[in-house]
Amino acid sequence: MILRDKPGLMQLLFALRGSVLPRILPRILGLSALSAVVLWIDVSVIRLPHTNAAPFAVFGIALSLFLGFRNNAAYDRWWEGRKLWGQLVADLRSLSREVDLFVGDANSRQRILRLALGFLHLHRISLRKVDDTSAVINWTGTDFSTAPHPPCAALDALTAKVADKSDDGFARKALGERIASITLAQAGCERIATTPLPYVYSLLVFRTTYLYCLLLPFALIDGAGWLTPIFVGIVAYVFFGLAEVTEELSHPFAETGNGLPLDAICRTVERAIAPKLGLEAPPPLHPVDYYLS
Repeated sequence: MILRDKPGLMQLLFALRGSVLPRILPRILGLSALSAVVLWIDVSVIRLPHTNAAPFAVFGIALSLFLGFRNNAAYDRWWEGRKLWGQLVADLRSLSREVDLFVGDANSRQRILRLALGFLHLHRISLRKVDDTSAVINWTGTDFSTAPHPPCAALDALTAKVADKSDDGFARKALGERIASITLAQAGCERIATTPLPYVYSLLVFRTTYLYCLLLPFALIDGAGWLTPIFVGIVAYVFFGLAEVTEELSHPFAETGNGLPLDAICRTVERAIAPKLGLEAPPPLHPVDYYLS
């Protein structure tokens, strides 16, 4: 996630960190160059068909509405992912306090909390599809990577420990409800990660955007003249930029500029639980070059 203050004029003009411009620049330049070729042919070779801007105004409004709908759908996924991880933070903090209340054995309390941290890191690893399990082994001393579903394996081990060491039926019920809430948030994140926006949305958006930008020079030649490539580039930047932002937001757990800072969220939970393990709380993670992982 990119974290920075409101950009000033120079940052608006030149900031690339967190911008989609590097990814869409080849398309912008290609469409601008193509519009320049169309203009040259019209001026120097043969007069091409011209049209007025009215059809493109209607076309552009329709495309903008569709892009806005897709952007809203993508942002809903991103925000739901953030709420689910916020719920996990709250549940794990509550679990650490409930364990103090309901589990009498100190070694068992520590094991439960270490498994909870292991689960959180395995959940992050599963969502991001990365292979670094060093944080899991550091907290739990156990390698869950060979299990069919490592996060569930850690949560199963935690549940078994709770069932064995909780003091009475009421304690098991309270801790069981907390684990159920954690599982619900886990399932919600996995639902987002494994159910992308329908492919037909992306196909229609990009096809329509290319079609619009390719035909636009024929509406601008009369009014804009040799400024046509610049206007086409600006329009391409707006539409392709919004489409790329939407693409990033629709994958909230990816390690992109607009992805959720899962490493930092895991560190927040570590800082809450480490004192209960008799450890010094690790320092919070800070953005590097405005990026918080």
